Amino acid sequence: MEKFVCLHGHFYQPPRENPWLEAIELQDSAYPYHDWNERITHECYAPNAAARILDAQNRIVEIVNNYSRISFNFGPTLLAWMEKRMPEVYQAILDADKASLKIFSGHGSAMAQIYGHIIMPLANSRDKLTQVIWGIRDFEHRFGRRPEGMWLPETAVDIESLEIMTEKGIKFTVLAPHQASKVKPIGGKTWQDVNFSKIDPTMPYEYHLPSGRKIVIFFYDGPISRAVAFEGLLGNGEFFARRLMGAFSDKRNWNQLVHIATDGETYGHHHKHGEMALSYAIHHIENNNLAKITNYGEFIEKFPPTFEVDILENTSWSCAHGIERWRSGCGCNSGMHHGWQQDWRAPLREALDWLRDRLIPQFEEKGRTLLRDPWAARNDYIGVVLDRTPENVEQFFNEHAVKPFNDHEKIVCLKLLEMQRHAMYMYASCGWFFDELSGIETVQVIQFAGRALQLAKELFGDHIEKEFVGRLEKAKSNIPENKDGKTIYDKFVHPAMVDLTKVGAHFAINSLFQEFNEGAMTYSYLVENEGFETLEAGKSKLAVGKIRVTSEITRESALLGFSVLHMGDHNLTGGVRPFQSEFEYQNMVKDVKDTFSKADFPESIRSIDRHFGNATHSLKTLFRDEQRNILNLILETTLTGAESVYREVYENNAPLMHFLVDLMVPMPKALKTAAEFVINNNLRQLFEMDVLDLERTQGLLAEAKKSHITLDSTGLGFTLQKTLERLMGYLSENPSDIHLLRDVVSASQLLTSLPFEVNLWKIQNDFYLMMRDYYPEMRDKAKGKDNTAQAWMDSFVLLGKILAVRMP
Repeated sequence: MEKFVCLHGHFYQPPRENPWLEAIELQDSAYPYHDWNERITHECYAPNAAARILDAQNRIVEIVNNYSRISFNFGPTLLAWMEKRMPEVYQAILDADKASLKIFSGHGSAMAQIYGHIIMPLANSRDKLTQVIWGIRDFEHRFGRRPEGMWLPETAVDIESLEIMTEKGIKFTVLAPHQASKVKPIGGKTWQDVNFSKIDPTMPYEYHLPSGRKIVIFFYDGPISRAVAFEGLLGNGEFFARRLMGAFSDKRNWNQLVHIATDGETYGHHHKHGEMALSYAIHHIENNNLAKITNYGEFIEKFPPTFEVDILENTSWSCAHGIERWRSGCGCNSGMHHGWQQDWRAPLREALDWLRDRLIPQFEEKGRTLLRDPWAARNDYIGVVLDRTPENVEQFFNEHAVKPFNDHEKIVCLKLLEMQRHAMYMYASCGWFFDELSGIETVQVIQFAGRALQLAKELFGDHIEKEFVGRLEKAKSNIPENKDGKTIYDKFVHPAMVDLTKVGAHFAINSLFQEFNEGAMTYSYLVENEGFETLEAGKSKLAVGKIRVTSEITRESALLGFSVLHMGDHNLTGGVRPFQSEFEYQNMVKDVKDTFSKADFPESIRSIDRHFGNATHSLKTLFRDEQRNILNLILETTLTGAESVYREVYENNAPLMHFLVDLMVPMPKALKTAAEFVINNNLRQLFEMDVLDLERTQGLLAEAKKSHITLDSTGLGFTLQKTLERLMGYLSENPSDIHLLRDVVSASQLLTSLPFEVNLWKIQNDFYLMMRDYYPEMRDKAKGKDNTAQAWMDSFVLLGKILAVRMP
């Protein structure tokens, strides 16, 4: 009998996009990266696309794409973000699936996923159907083939969901061993109890549905999966491989499949260098002919199920109480906040269910006046979500509209469907998974609800927000200042709401600090200039204009007039309102310009107030990324002055500080703060240079060590990483440039003396490709007595040694 191994990774992040901007805003907690998607991509998703296999000396001998050798699924919303923000990683994932088709007998390793990662047993029937359809359509759009398998979020399972999946052509799914109830040979009569994870996970099982359809279920190996996720098994790739092989038994008389399933983030994000343990385990198993690596689709083609299984409905892989983690304070939590309660989960779900059910009849009633079948249109709306080009949207209308639409009807139709999209997004499982109501994931799902409420108000004039927030008030926070769901809604959701006027205000304020581009996109909004002027007086600046703002999502548009005055530093005020008439607009422009030209700024402010009333804005109006960029510009002068003071304190007292260190006398906090600021700042500036001053850098590092100065290891490492990546990028484009090669070598030599780690992943990747594609040519030239080529070879080999890459 043959032995097979399959390793499944469930790669997923909750939707982090601002529901009004369709983009992820700056998340400071992800420092030094922009946001958590970006950080986890660099720690996990990208490394798994180019994982290292090391030799006994810890040198890279091969770089492989793990995705082509494992089974995996990616959350659709994560892939949508990755396609735009990390296209190279995104393409590597798609390429891996294509490669796996050749490796695994025509069966791709990618599985589809329920679209919005909702807990399916808690969803209504319509949402279940839409989520399955959207998950399949998204998969087909990206991977270019029909999915064979589909991942259930949190492996939360119920019969109705399996019925829908099989109806739509899904052949298999994966569950936890404790979700099996009983088994029997297919065609047999006697069931065997396998409750409490007693099922044998080394074979596939067939589940017979009430409809007469069947689906294959794989139950992963629980102990090994737990060891990988929580018990440190990824500390050594060979140990990992041995543990997998230890699950086979000579007592079994069938072709055995040892398979595990964990969060994909286990390999690199939760466990640093976990992707290397994964790649080495696969390498070790294959090179030693211990077992055949396979995926689920290939295995069931070769070895169809011989046993039937019955399952325990309303169970999951991450809640000991079934699916209570997503609707009650069952006791399941992260374990990081002793004494906190999760009773808020029930009123949160009840509030969202109330909102969903309140919107259904309104959607149906209004939808029937525009769409042949509103629910069929919602099922098909994923095609618009994936492609919002005007041509594709028109095609959607042609297929579903009861008549040709005018512009207003198009906007109403899109708003109806967007309302439904957000009413599904608000059920993303992470909203309940963690410990606190005001956590980032829970606030996110409440924001999706806020967007659905806003659209409902615009469509129906409904004022149901107050009742919804009243229901949220029953959910109590563990953090006193956040109190309850109402406080959290008022604090984090309502201020985040955006309309066309707020987008216009953002653009108007931003135009004072950066050049206006004709037809500029501001997140998911097109801003077109229909009249724009700026005036300056010393440090003060005035902008007045007329712009058209159009939503790329709903096609709604507004013509706005604005006036914004910046009086230096953070002192800024402005007004934005819908365009009334050309006469009123010109009157506003003249009035504001006249007062500004006299440098009468108090009167300028009063003028703006007269014309715009309460529709005034400040820097607080800006969306987070641009707000931070502009504040950094404003702070630049202040920080330069502060730097000068710190530098003077440090330089004037450096001998005294050295003397204190020699005497082992604690350094006064004021002096230490000045030293930390100056040394970190000097190092950061040096690390940003293409040609590094090694002597000065090493001097600063020695000074920091001697004086016990705390270095910003994360920030400095990230800065040097980006510089090395930039230099290596130049070299990849000009591989024969020996001077550039020597600059890279010189900069890289610094790595051995740093007191912190620098992420060399991309640099090593570029080097590996050069070694494969360009090194042989230079080696041949060097053999032909080409002195320049020999000098290049010497430097390249030295760089390989520094980067820990084994040369051929």
